[in-house]
Amino acid sequence: MDSKPTALTPAQEDKMIEDAFKDLLDGYLNSNHRKKVEIIERAFRFAKEAHSGIRRRSGEPYIMHPIAVAKIVSKEIGLGSTSICAALLHDVVEDTEYTVDDIEQNFGPKIAQFVEGLTKISGGIFGDKASVQAENFRKLLLTMSEDIRVVLIKMADRLHNMRTLGSMAPNKRYKIAGETLYIYAPLAHRLGLFAIKTELEDLSFKHEHPDIYRQISEKIHESEARRSAVYSDFSEPIKRKLDSIGIKYDAKARLKSIYSIYNKMETKHLPFEEVYDLYAMRIVFECDDQSKEKAICWSIYSAITDLYQLHPTRTRDWIATPKANGYQALHLTVMGPDGNWIEVQIRSRRMDEIAEKGFAAHWKYKIGEGDEESELNAWLRTIKDILDNPEPSAIDFLNTLKLNLFASEIVVFTPAGELLTLPSGSTVLDLAFNLHSEIGMRCIAGKVNHKLVPLSHVLRSGDQAEVLTSKTQTPQPEWENHLVTAKAKTRLRQALRKMRQPMIAEGRKIFEKWLADNDIQESNAVISKILGTFHASGRDDLYYQLGAQEIVLADFLVKTLKKSAAHGDDRKTGLLSTIIKFGKKVMPTTSSSSNTETADTSADDATEKILTPEKKINTKEIYRLKHTADGANYKLAQCCHPIHGDDVMGFINDEGIVEIHSLDCPEAQVLKAGYGSRIVATEWDTAPERFLAHLKIEGIDRHGILQELIQLISTHMGIDIRKLEIEASGEVFECDLWVKVADVEAVSDLCRQARSIDGVTSAARVH
Repeated sequence: MDSKPTALTPAQEDKMIEDAFKDLLDGYLNSNHRKKVEIIERAFRFAKEAHSGIRRRSGEPYIMHPIAVAKIVSKEIGLGSTSICAALLHDVVEDTEYTVDDIEQNFGPKIAQFVEGLTKISGGIFGDKASVQAENFRKLLLTMSEDIRVVLIKMADRLHNMRTLGSMAPNKRYKIAGETLYIYAPLAHRLGLFAIKTELEDLSFKHEHPDIYRQISEKIHESEARRSAVYSDFSEPIKRKLDSIGIKYDAKARLKSIYSIYNKMETKHLPFEEVYDLYAMRIVFECDDQSKEKAICWSIYSAITDLYQLHPTRTRDWIATPKANGYQALHLTVMGPDGNWIEVQIRSRRMDEIAEKGFAAHWKYKIGEGDEESELNAWLRTIKDILDNPEPSAIDFLNTLKLNLFASEIVVFTPAGELLTLPSGSTVLDLAFNLHSEIGMRCIAGKVNHKLVPLSHVLRSGDQAEVLTSKTQTPQPEWENHLVTAKAKTRLRQALRKMRQPMIAEGRKIFEKWLADNDIQESNAVISKILGTFHASGRDDLYYQLGAQEIVLADFLVKTLKKSAAHGDDRKTGLLSTIIKFGKKVMPTTSSSSNTETADTSADDATEKILTPEKKINTKEIYRLKHTADGANYKLAQCCHPIHGDDVMGFINDEGIVEIHSLDCPEAQVLKAGYGSRIVATEWDTAPERFLAHLKIEGIDRHGILQELIQLISTHMGIDIRKLEIEASGEVFECDLWVKVADVEAVSDLCRQARSIDGVTSAARVH
């Protein structure tokens, strides 16, 4: 356990502050920026005086935070005096009596503009209400489109807050970590801030899953000696070769981040020991003449492929076509001496700085309005386009914008030879909307490499693509399934809303009259019940169905709603049948009960009574998840099916019930980012209920393997099977299995024992 830090005297504290500022100044003086020391010194003195006597939650003087942010801005992002001053002053207007006018009077209009921009988006992107969150996010992005440096300073502010997150309450940590993973890390990636993006991901993961983070860290440390030996065997021949041809370079092993290792383990269902690409070799060479960089990259490539076998499909040339975030490098993958594939990244010093520091590094190299800058400007134009036409729902707005924050791109060509960058997975319909909204609305098909293709055709890098339109075409709701770009989704939803608006207005009148006629008070509980009854996605969808006379509000609903309000929401229980599929044959097995319902995993979780909390939940305290004979004081989320032992969080829903989500559930990411005030830290009680877990089992098919599997689970382990689907194709089989278990350990034990059956090659839980 860490010992409590010794309290400092005022003199010692002042020395600590002055030393921290001196360290900031020394770093700035060692940079290539013009040396405007006087204004930085004045900004520090101004901020120090303004924050005098104020402390952070950790107990340290508040001024240490602006100094730390300014250090990140200067050293890790590479910005100059204007940004350093704004970083030092970024909380002055928010937290003290000083105004933006005071800042402008003392430091000029540009620094004042930056501080005002940072003040607008203070406290994180999000507030407590969805509408406030969306508005703050709009301000962030509008500020970004005025001067990107404001957002870079905000990124530094978030990074320092993440580095000192340990002093916050658990529910606040979940909110800030979730918000960081959901918005800030993708934004850092999109701006080319690779080092910051990686650290933000790792820190978020560390605070959400401390135990798993520690386990992976320990395994990395334990395997370090073996990894170093393998890297040395691999790299030494390359170094000798490069030395012999006279290239000046640095070479080192770049270890995968803990978060990316965890992601690989989860998505590929691998133990740590089977993640072979733990590191890549990075070669950074010196070159004063930018025109010679490409030739040197390929000469290094040639030297490496003379030594090792090249993987034929894993060469990536990001020099000829840089990523939209400015990233340039040549990647190749070769077979190492231990028989495993190793990636090698080749970059010039300039490329390396741009990769680590993003677009800020461009100012240092003065390359002007090159391709990378125009790509950034194109992206910012898209962001502005979305801001001008925002989604009506704040969460939809955030989701739509998030589509544009990921930077995995393809490059396609128009028939005229124009080069267009689109997100990976884009379709012909995305391309149509990218060219012009009206072209998107009238699109009927496409021509890709001179062949006729449907709207849903997914484009690949290097395709030549043409869009075909018709004046009689109108946008369709199902088109949204064929879109991945934010602009296209926004434009399509706008058009559909415009077409549906008269029906929605009519439906709203019908609904309000029905409530009034039946003396029913409109509430979130009533709306939720009706939406669930008609499987409507939201209010507008319900109103549309009513207006279009697709549904009718029947009399039975009146009794149901009034009874529910009086007695709570008891749900009927039901057992699930087991379905076993062999190829195309479907054979339902008999259930242990004659009252067998349709095989639907969601029904099984609806059997327990949920107890509404008697008093308001305190989000600052740990909420204990209890399950008694009377029912549970929580509700399990249907999106991720958490079980006892999972890292989970609570979300207080509209009915005041704590809804439990796995921490890395995609919906939980949205809730953490969007509804921070309703997040509650939780811990499992020692006497849990049984939970539904979904497993996938794969292997080599043979006679009797299914019987062995069922015997192991039901007879030997005493675990209830709720649903089982198995399909054999040729010599292999796949099995989806739903079982009732007590906790995570029971699932791990089941997977371990299933893998011991002859023919079973893998068994893992599906989240």
